[in-house]
Amino acid sequence: MAIIAERMTAEVEGDFVVFLIGMRINRWWKPWQWIPIALAMGRMLAELGRQPGLGLLHARSQFGFPTVMVTQYWRSVTHLDAYAHAAGNAHLPAWTAFNRKIASNGDVGIWHEMFLVAAGRYESVYNNMPRFGLGLAGSLLPARGERKSAKGRLGRGEPPPADQSSSAL
Repeated sequence: MAIIAERMTAEVEGDFVVFLIGMRINRWWKPWQWIPIALAMGRMLAELGRQPGLGLLHARSQFGFPTVMVTQYWRSVTHLDAYAHAAGNAHLPAWTAFNRKIASNGDVGIWHEMFLVAAGRYESVYNNMPRFGLGLAGSLLPARGERKSAKGRLGRGEPPPADQSSSAL
């Protein structure tokens, strides 16, 4: 992706959801337990990528050991819940298989955190970055004028004077 050599900010239309989901490999010597979970997440992300109407705006995977995490941006909690519970989607069979094969045996941990974000109740800034995070889930705009400072991006005040622009978050 091309680097944008300018201060930018992201804008997402309306409310949205930030969903963090991941797995923790607790017993690395049991790959037959954790590999199917990793593959299932890949299938789910591919399915969501092919069907934008399901509500996923963007996802980014982060690989580390022993934890793998995916940051997801969703159009709404209704979209996320519908995807998670629809029998025809990849999630429900994967969740059923996890509970049947692993459940609470300690081999693999799974987790998620969900944040419901109201329209205009977030802020972001990117400088010398490619499109990233919320900038991929929504639109990127120059961080100028009222968008120059965090306070301004949150709609809580006037932008700082021009001579303070380099110190504004």
